[in-house]
Amino acid sequence: MNLKELKDLVKFLDDTRFTEVEIEQEGIRVRLAQDLPPTVVAAPPAPMAAPAAQAASVPTAWAVAAPAYDVRIPAENNGRVVTSPIVGTFYRSPGPDKPAYVQVGDTVSKGQVVCIVEAMKLMNEIESDFSGKVAAVLVEDGQPVEFGQPLIRIEP
Repeated sequence: MNLKELKDLVKFLDDTRFTEVEIEQEGIRVRLAQDLPPTVVAAPPAPMAAPAAQAASVPTAWAVAAPAYDVRIPAENNGRVVTSPIVGTFYRSPGPDKPAYVQVGDTVSKGQVVCIVEAMKLMNEIESDFSGKVAAVLVEDGQPVEFGQPLIRIEP
């Protein structure tokens, strides 16, 4: 490994979110690691915020980045929310030429499939945890979703 390759590795480490890289080439092993300053994590919006006493007891190493989605639901909407149990891609129907599992205004029962979240080429059927009427579909078909992201709002 020459000096240019080593400099390229250092640049790669600086340009990415990696904190460590290890490479072995021709019997030579190189390991580069960097300590990054702690990241300040924004608190999620009020409806999902944890009590202050709990937040203070969580070690900094376990801090999780704030969700990249908007979880604000208007106060006049007294529904419950079906959330994504995994990171993936949201689909309203089982196929492009198939009807959506649910439409706004439909009545759903607990355990009924309301959408699909695709993760690693696996189609995961998402079931409602409660019965009620579909008040809103909060995600566009084919949109990436995060763990815990609200997908569908159901009113009792």
